[in-house]
Amino acid sequence: MGRKNRYLVGLDVGTSKVCAIVGELVADNGLDIVGIGVAESRGIRRGVIVNLEAAVDSIKKAVDEAELMAGVEIDAVHLSMAGPHIKGFNSRGVIAVAGKSREITRDDVRRAIEAAKAVSLPAGREILHVLPQDFVVDEQDGIGAPVGMTGARLEVNVHIVTSATTATQNLVSCVNRAGVGVIDTVVEQIGAAEAVLTSDEKELGVALVDIGGGTTDIAIFERGSLWHTAVIGVGGDHFTSDIAVGLRMPIPDAEKLKRKCGCALSAMVDEDETIDVASVGGRRSRVMARRILSEILQPRAEEIFHLVWDEIRRAGYEKSLNSGIVLTGGGAILEGMPEIAEQIFDLPIRRGAPTGIGGLADHVGSPAFATAVGLVLYGQRHQVVEAVRSSGAGAFGRVAGRLKGLFREFF
Repeated sequence: MGRKNRYLVGLDVGTSKVCAIVGELVADNGLDIVGIGVAESRGIRRGVIVNLEAAVDSIKKAVDEAELMAGVEIDAVHLSMAGPHIKGFNSRGVIAVAGKSREITRDDVRRAIEAAKAVSLPAGREILHVLPQDFVVDEQDGIGAPVGMTGARLEVNVHIVTSATTATQNLVSCVNRAGVGVIDTVVEQIGAAEAVLTSDEKELGVALVDIGGGTTDIAIFERGSLWHTAVIGVGGDHFTSDIAVGLRMPIPDAEKLKRKCGCALSAMVDEDETIDVASVGGRRSRVMARRILSEILQPRAEEIFHLVWDEIRRAGYEKSLNSGIVLTGGGAILEGMPEIAEQIFDLPIRRGAPTGIGGLADHVGSPAFATAVGLVLYGQRHQVVEAVRSSGAGAFGRVAGRLKGLFREFF
């Protein structure tokens, strides 16, 4: 393996921070984190670029910091996509199996997936992911890998994730202007799921709730596959603005106070605990009961979880979440979030932090780094797939090359 191919980079461009993570492939398919770069996010609101130059500067800063720490030059990244413009839906493709023997080949699977993604999209939208869920061979359903089986009719259920073309182009253009290429764009919740969910959870049924700065992203897995994605336009920044307005203090100070003393469940705070609250306009800071801060945060936390629960019920998955709900993203770090979620969902709740990595794992072992680490793990998984595929000879090798973009989610 060439030195360049040993390194994978995940770039998470969020509303509150831009994070670049460099991973190095090690023996036995292991992954060591060797570089981390974090910059304050500017010019980005709710996952969408609102100021190109400011966003480019933030990306440059994060990439430069990661390069310095890892001691390697970053020339291409796996990029996260987020924002309310991300939409997901399920589709089905049906084909007749070609050939006299009726043996299902990879080419048949490719044709079935092509049939499933042949949906009419509104103008200005493009497909980001086509994720196979399961296959049906001659009415025998629940098949994971049909290649080599015999049948006359092949059906595939897929989950298709789409985005606004302009939003995607603007983000990719920002990264390119920062001097970095984009290998692949990955929806935020798929990246986070790579880092924090176990295969058992995905099999039994689990909802991933990624509470970012500007949005809360939902992904529902069942039987090992992704069945539903959604984005809610409320996130951690709304907590900060609630504190700034409620306690009449500057937003940077409100953010610091939220991280240091915030608790989303006021019942967890002692009545006699006090906090120092900064004032605007150079006035003296005030001493206040910490419970007042919790009483500002709790309604917003309840609102986010009620919106998530409404979305899960609307999609019809409230009875499928046998593994419960995994909270991740920077917003999940707030004290009291799992406890208040347990009250609202009445399901098992846990905080999800990145696992399955070595190197600087302790530096990125926080829910805030879930997406960035997940992007590197996603890149690693698909690099292994590419290596297996490209080792194929002759016709299969040529077919594998053609299938690159299409199959990477499945094989």
